[in-house]
Amino acid sequence: MDLIPKPGQVVSAAGNVAHKVLYGGLADLRPMPRTLIDDGTLREVYHYRPAAAVREQGDPVLLVTPLAAPSLCYDLRRGCSLVEHLVTEGRPTYLVEYGEVSFKDRNLGMEHWVEEVVPEAVRVASEHAGGRPVHVVGWSLGGIFALLAAADSPDLPIASLTVVGSPFDVSRVPLVAPIRPLLHLNVTQGRGAITRAYQAMGGAPKPLVRWAFQLSSFQKLVTKPLALAQNIDDTEFLAQIEAVDRFTDNMIAYPGRTFGQLYHRFVKGNGLVGGELELGGRTIRIADVEKPVLVFGGATDGIAPIAAVKAVVPLLAGSPEVRFEVVPGGHLGMLTGRAARGTTWQVLDEWVDQWSSDATATPDAPTAPTPAADGAPGSIGANPRRRYGSAGSRSLAR
Repeated sequence: MDLIPKPGQVVSAAGNVAHKVLYGGLADLRPMPRTLIDDGTLREVYHYRPAAAVREQGDPVLLVTPLAAPSLCYDLRRGCSLVEHLVTEGRPTYLVEYGEVSFKDRNLGMEHWVEEVVPEAVRVASEHAGGRPVHVVGWSLGGIFALLAAADSPDLPIASLTVVGSPFDVSRVPLVAPIRPLLHLNVTQGRGAITRAYQAMGGAPKPLVRWAFQLSSFQKLVTKPLALAQNIDDTEFLAQIEAVDRFTDNMIAYPGRTFGQLYHRFVKGNGLVGGELELGGRTIRIADVEKPVLVFGGATDGIAPIAAVKAVVPLLAGSPEVRFEVVPGGHLGMLTGRAARGTTWQVLDEWVDQWSSDATATPDAPTAPTPAADGAPGSIGANPRRRYGSAGSRSLAR
């Protein structure tokens, strides 16, 4: 709102306040209709029902939620819902979420998601869609789980993979980098305070997860009252704030063993930066991913900055195509913010169409690698199957 409001702004502001008071909010928070088609231990697979007068066609898209975050990340509110967009486009749309995590789940480790939850969700979505290959989309930790599952189970019916805001080099995360040296100090000659705390609690409880997510956007949290006052005439801005607040209020706990693995291997050990992870007595290598991969980095993402996300690109040596895109928004905004429709979703649509099983030809059909003149693998241009998209084509300059 201008310093001296215009008459139209005053009317809009008064209308927004009245609507908030009388109806409790401005956002359309109706969830997209869905049906449960499969479930198991901390695994619920849903199929979103087709939109009216729209026929489902093409390969299915499976949305993989991260731990601790609700599936609202994909269905934030009407108009800013990736699910709504996919369903309206006629794409068979599926989602896997985990339900409420309790103390009894404290012994579940990452193996549960990499070996069982994600692979089973892919198979179920493929079978439900008539045996078609699946385009897997994972946000944050969901993207990491999707890549690890694809590397560990190359026989999964996957058409392509998309990872959104998934950090593979934690040393480049500003929130973590300054304290990582302190985490290695053994001042207690045994288990550290953090380890003792999460073991006693059986993981990370919901209030702590919610606080951590809010801390990642501390500046926005502090300036939120001012932003609300300045934008009180902007209905869309206020509706987005409401939807994000609901998302944050519905955070889910981390299981104890999984939280421990994430803390020790990712935060302290930065275990993914080298492209390998010891899990379940074997080594999973990101280079073993044999599917095309689209990687998104958020221009203002404080949880998974561009450099932390882009670190996965050189690790995907086995992928026929790797495309990296920078899009506007923070960690959640890049996925389902008000600008996502013309940026992230547009690129995702192009990607799914390119790697659809219905596509008769693609511009980057796999060809044999070209060896260097001396018989050794070349460096630049040695493998024409690898292609990288423009790293800044969807940046803030858009």
